[in-house]
Amino acid sequence: MNSPDAPKPDATPAATPAADADLDPFRLQSPETLANPYPVYARLREEAPVYFSAAYNGWLITRYDQVAAGFRDPRLSAKRSSAFVTKLPEDVRQRLEPLRRNLASWALLLDPPEHTRIRSLINKAFVPRLVEGLRSRVEALVTELLDAVAPTGRMDVLRDLGDLLPLLVIGEVLGVPAEDRHRLKGWSNALGGFLGSGRPTLEIAGNALAAVAELEDYFRGVIAVRRQSPGSDLLSQLLVAEEQGMILGEQELLSTCCMLLFGGHETTKNLIGNGLLALLRNPSEREALRASPALIGPATEELLRYDSPVQWMSRVALEDIELDGVRIPKGDRAFLVLGAANRDPAQFPDPDRLDFRRTDIRHISFGLGVHYCAGAALARLEVQAAIVTFLRRFPDAQLSSAPLTWRQTPGVRGLTAIPVELTAQSSAS
Repeated sequence: MNSPDAPKPDATPAATPAADADLDPFRLQSPETLANPYPVYARLREEAPVYFSAAYNGWLITRYDQVAAGFRDPRLSAKRSSAFVTKLPEDVRQRLEPLRRNLASWALLLDPPEHTRIRSLINKAFVPRLVEGLRSRVEALVTELLDAVAPTGRMDVLRDLGDLLPLLVIGEVLGVPAEDRHRLKGWSNALGGFLGSGRPTLEIAGNALAAVAELEDYFRGVIAVRRQSPGSDLLSQLLVAEEQGMILGEQELLSTCCMLLFGGHETTKNLIGNGLLALLRNPSEREALRASPALIGPATEELLRYDSPVQWMSRVALEDIELDGVRIPKGDRAFLVLGAANRDPAQFPDPDRLDFRRTDIRHISFGLGVHYCAGAALARLEVQAAIVTFLRRFPDAQLSSAPLTWRQTPGVRGLTAIPVELTAQSSAS
């Protein structure tokens, strides 16, 4: 899955309630909005579809047609969006330079032609034929994970399934040794806390910096092994790729590994979590899918539209841009708000209703254009295997009574835990 980019770290103390209301009149950062941003998105689409948020120091673009156009607009640069470190004080800039350098080589945060060169190499691992070849392995992993929790009669969907499945799968795709895959979780979570934050603090940025440093050291070791003993994994393919001189430099290779880990784990785990939460809260749709598993294809697209794990992607204006009568000045940051676009009634009738029989579900949860998510097919495969197997194994599962807590990362939407009571059929069928 794609991931958002974060604005510059904020080292200032928290604002007072009155000052915060002036800074954030739509209360974008309130606990209520983080738990359910969609009513605020509706207000923005209606009242201010191109809105400058002082809280996030950037323009929020919320209507479907404008967000879709923004992905294809060459005046909105993905590359410039990773250059936030250059605006920081000198001492902070020097400390965070390794983080900036790593992000600066993510294909997700590059413009053509640099993006094209790296992306063409990554695409080789995610062609439909190769992804489909992983289906039986992914289904087996789901079964193993659910077998482990079935005897207890309860589970945390995120801890026991959403976190582990994508971690194991992307570890296999990259060629990470099986015994090391659980180590990747903390590093991915630290990157998620940074990239998903609207106003990352220096502490959050520092955690991401430490994660990048450890990840790069770790992948150097894996790369050294793969150079001596290549396999069929993606990392081995990247090492031997020499088409048209498109060899990755060391930093590009390390950055690509970090990007694939984050995209393959952080966003996919929240896709699984948000999707199962929506099903547990919508029993009629859950029953329809349980009764007709063939619905899983359109159901997956509807779940992606309904509550996308990636809520926004950031860009930077390369020149003054006028949009809906509003001027976005050159150098300003613009957020393409996928979550708002996916609930735009001009594109999706009755958008707040989960409907697996909805037609023409042209959501933009995976982005559009050259930055369309390279791992989209793999993410779909994982969520489909997770949901179909879960519903078959536990048809009467219910959310526990414990309150749900949403993560404080508005750009990456997900819960901290999803406790579930497995009230029936804990054995395979």
